[in-house]
Amino acid sequence: MRWLITGASRFALRIMMTDPYLENLTELVTATKRTGVQNILETNLRSEKAEVLERPLGSPRKFIGFDGLMFVSSHLDRHALPHTIPVHTEVVIGPAAKRPLSIQTPLLISGMAYKTALTDRMKYAFALGSSQAGTASNTGEGPFLPKERALADRLIVQYPRMPLYRTLAMLEQADALEIQLGQGASAGVAQAPYPHLIRTDLPDLREPKDLPKIVSFLKKAGRGVPVGIKFSFTNNLEREIDLCLEAGVDYLALEGAQAATVKAAPILEDDFGLPTIIGLARAARHLQLRGAQGKVSLIVSGGFASPGECLKALALGADAIYLGTTILFAASHTQTLKAVPWEPPTQLAVDGGKVSKKFNWKLGGKHVANFLLSSTEEIKEGVRALGKHALHQVDISDLIALDEQTAQITGVPLAYRKPANNGYSSKKVRVLVPSKGK
Repeated sequence: MRWLITGASRFALRIMMTDPYLENLTELVTATKRTGVQNILETNLRSEKAEVLERPLGSPRKFIGFDGLMFVSSHLDRHALPHTIPVHTEVVIGPAAKRPLSIQTPLLISGMAYKTALTDRMKYAFALGSSQAGTASNTGEGPFLPKERALADRLIVQYPRMPLYRTLAMLEQADALEIQLGQGASAGVAQAPYPHLIRTDLPDLREPKDLPKIVSFLKKAGRGVPVGIKFSFTNNLEREIDLCLEAGVDYLALEGAQAATVKAAPILEDDFGLPTIIGLARAARHLQLRGAQGKVSLIVSGGFASPGECLKALALGADAIYLGTTILFAASHTQTLKAVPWEPPTQLAVDGGKVSKKFNWKLGGKHVANFLLSSTEEIKEGVRALGKHALHQVDISDLIALDEQTAQITGVPLAYRKPANNGYSSKKVRVLVPSKGK
């Protein structure tokens, strides 16, 4: 065997070392490095069928993120807290609403639709996990599942631009209502019109002047629960936020380009919108400028994968974080072994997936809860390390930037520039100077 392998290897290497480039397989190295494996694979998929590609789980692009920020450790100036000290992490969504939504963690489960994206089993896992973790789950814009409502202690019901699959009775069961205008991974592309599913007795959103009417309608339909609106970060962000504030929304759910969806054209995932950190910084500044910070809640989403990233976003001005892809990973956990190696893990989660009926939603719910609880506890550790007792006490002053681009985007000072006050607080410091001979 060794003789055969040695002979074959030497034969192949000799050809690669001596054949002209045009006849040499090593040209694949150059071509792949120049064009990229992703682009070559997608070129082949486009060549197979004259159709728009539908890529799952978001863009492979590396947008600017939160890695350029670090927290300021507490030592002498402000002591870190021991792990036995409790940390307050409760968040109120829509504090100005008649019936605000209270959750025990700043982490919520984002809108992922049944039928148009996921199976009912996956949605049940989300609902169960959110209940066990003390947070809220989101229906997405697909059909309403009564069992999802029964399993979720707190359920946010999305209201699509065209009210597909919705009735007044469904809206009355919501703990919050969310108008869906678009998302980070698919921009604001129009929904496929299914005339037989549109409720003509419910208002739809066709132009900006319709928004106040829909917000007012949903506040009455939901009997005072918070009414929010979801769309992706764009360069028209401030103008769009103003329209939302004028319409009287209770919260904004804004999503960056790092977001994912079950399927979207690569051009929408790669080339539209703004990275989450840029959109968040602009949105937080604008809400503060309009005097709406603390009155209108800001939920952000798009690419969050760790508790550290979430806490940095909260420090920059977000009130809560929507999690999507990481929740799918948590729910699937070891159950992905039911799909691989013969099918990708997505076949366990998507509606009509080849192994989707093998998914155990009760086990998935347990894993979702474990992930959310673990992440929340880790966030608490970060808050304690800052010497603070509550999540709402963490702010932009707890951050430092490692690079100039991140500093300019967020307004956080650069770590390699000497502070004007040499890092000291404005409080008087008594310095003891030893006398001679001591």
